[in-house]
Amino acid sequence: MSATPTETSPRAHADTHTRWWEVPLVVAAGGAIGSLARYGLAVALPTEPGEFPLATLLCNVIGCLLIGALMAVLTEAGRPHRLLRPFFGIGVLGGFTTLSTYVIEVIDAGTAGAVLVAVLYGAGTVVGALLAVATGLVLTRAAIRPRLRRS
Repeated sequence: MSATPTETSPRAHADTHTRWWEVPLVVAAGGAIGSLARYGLAVALPTEPGEFPLATLLCNVIGCLLIGALMAVLTEAGRPHRLLRPFFGIGVLGGFTTLSTYVIEVIDAGTAGAVLVAVLYGAGTVVGALLAVATGLVLTRAAIRPRLRRS
């Protein structure tokens, strides 16, 4: 018999899979970091209903740029650590970006009579987020592909 685990042995299986608590733990830790970063930006750039909510726009667009970059790294860079996506993608960036606050701020702007702000913010966030994901994906792929070819 072999002293090293085979791919079908229980030991090999245990070495490649997370314990049940690892993913929720890294998602929670990442979510705390992302949420605190979003809170910090909201405190630094406060707005009243009817004003353009720059902090939330920045969180969503920057978060989407980073999600695009993360997806490029995860799909291009071989075998990333199994907890990288849950920590950064779901946790940090999921906590940093916010759809619910965005929707409330669009409604608040419209209800406050700032219809132009509501329309520009509503459409600008969607367009900005889509462009940011694509930009993060393309730029990161362009940056890492030459390095991967050399290695």
